[in-house]
Amino acid sequence: MAHSFKALDTGKLKTYSISGRKSKVSVKDFASPWNKGDSFKKFFDTLPDILAAQDLKAVISSIAKAFYNNKTIFAGMGAHVIKVGLNPIIIDLVQRGIITAVAMNGAGIIHDFEIAMTGGTSEDVEASIGDGSFGMAHETGEFLSEAIKRAQKESLGLGEAVGKAIVENNLPFKDKSILAAGFLSDIPVTVHVAIGTDIIHMHPGFDAGAAGSASHRDFLTFASVVSTLNEGVYLNIGSSVILPEVFLKATTLVRNLGYNLENFTTVNMDFMRQYRPMTNVVNRPTAKGG
Repeated sequence: MAHSFKALDTGKLKTYSISGRKSKVSVKDFASPWNKGDSFKKFFDTLPDILAAQDLKAVISSIAKAFYNNKTIFAGMGAHVIKVGLNPIIIDLVQRGIITAVAMNGAGIIHDFEIAMTGGTSEDVEASIGDGSFGMAHETGEFLSEAIKRAQKESLGLGEAVGKAIVENNLPFKDKSILAAGFLSDIPVTVHVAIGTDIIHMHPGFDAGAAGSASHRDFLTFASVVSTLNEGVYLNIGSSVILPEVFLKATTLVRNLGYNLENFTTVNMDFMRQYRPMTNVVNRPTAKGG
């Protein structure tokens, strides 16, 4: 049976001249090829002010402006920042005073500690999950469990406690540790734990209550940093759930307490655009300005 819809007649379509139309892209915006001997800056300056390149230039401008005006630059990161070898970059920014504070999830202390102790991390899960050996390295569980207990005893945040332990135990690769760099540079590195998500939570020496208390102290420190974000920058680097949620709650907390938090920049950096980072970091917190 034939349907009752007839093809539209486009004979009376209204058109206009392209010469009078506004176009969002012009040859004036085009990039230029890189020439042998050119500096990276020259190449970067030729990138078109379109979409991602435009965003990247705006982010760099915001970070530079915040730094030169002595404003807060806060880096929140997932553990894969460590696992893909970016510790030296973060440490350099910490030591040069560019990054004001760092936040990470619970897996961050695991990979950062293992780097500091052995120079390596990121076990082969597929090879070890079958026999139940995944996550069972006793050194990781023991060292971090002791640091957590010390955090409880000395009323330290979790990040500070682990950084302090790495430094005081003079671990062989402590110069590659973000936690140690934060401790030595006297900047906060906060750690935000979700119980059951990290390998040390399976170990018998793990004190969940102490970990929760230390992580909550870090949340309050995180919120304190957020309270100083006016004209500053918050970077969410590779965290799709934990840190976007922590940032959103810290934002409402500091506003509820009367802090002015309007004119600041938020950035999401990841290979995928997930709902929470875009909504809870980029859009909602800056809706009133930023």
